[in-house]
Amino acid sequence: MYAFKYHRPTTVRQAANLLTKFPEAKVLAGGHSLLPTMKLRLSSPSDIIDLGQVEGFSSVELKGRSLVIGAGTTHFTVANSDVVKEHLPILAQLAGSIGDPAVRHRGTIGGSLANNDPNADYPAAALGLGATIITNKRRITADEFFQGMFTTALEPNEIIVKVSFPLAKKTGYQKFKHPASGFPMVGVMVSKRGSDIRVAVTGAGANGVFRVKAFEEALKKRFSPKSIEGMSVPADGMSSDIHASAEYRAHLIGVMARRALADAK
Repeated sequence: MYAFKYHRPTTVRQAANLLTKFPEAKVLAGGHSLLPTMKLRLSSPSDIIDLGQVEGFSSVELKGRSLVIGAGTTHFTVANSDVVKEHLPILAQLAGSIGDPAVRHRGTIGGSLANNDPNADYPAAALGLGATIITNKRRITADEFFQGMFTTALEPNEIIVKVSFPLAKKTGYQKFKHPASGFPMVGVMVSKRGSDIRVAVTGAGANGVFRVKAFEEALKKRFSPKSIEGMSVPADGMSSDIHASAEYRAHLIGVMARRALADAK
């Protein structure tokens, strides 16, 4: 490691001011992505801004027809929240499947979305459920937020404060896990909220999370696995590595989508 200055603000405003004051600073939430890159010297921030003590950063509440979750809320808290289980159980299911107990107790929803790892679960939840990311400056729809692998619409001194998920009539999530990490090699979130049908995929795209518009159009007629039977996703633009080829990942999208639809409730 190397020398850096450590800051522990107690408000979002203080954190944002620190980011403005120190352009080379990095924000620390759960630390699962930042700390490993620092250890490998792939990242060398001048300052670390720890959000762990920011007031109200960890919260779960129902506001009207939306479930609003604080950016600092851990995966464990989301998975075990009675409010989430009652109103958006698929989110509790997804959070409970992330990584292992150590990861779930430290990792946060805001950190996962801000990092936008192409193999993370939460981007599929945000895009597949039509979430709105609320920052210290504005509200950003999930469709606008994700802009490519490890890339988001966040500005340099912008911090995610909350994530708002609209309640859906039907939802389902299935993933093909990597046996060691638990990361989705392919994960598919499906949802139906009125006329808004969404199918979001994580783990497969070379540019990160994305929607499958062809599946969504087919599901407008009937929200059922049979509606996309025989349909496939092109392998172009899919990730390919030692774990799975682009063609295999493209095949798994259809499989996971049909399983998610069969399990949707």
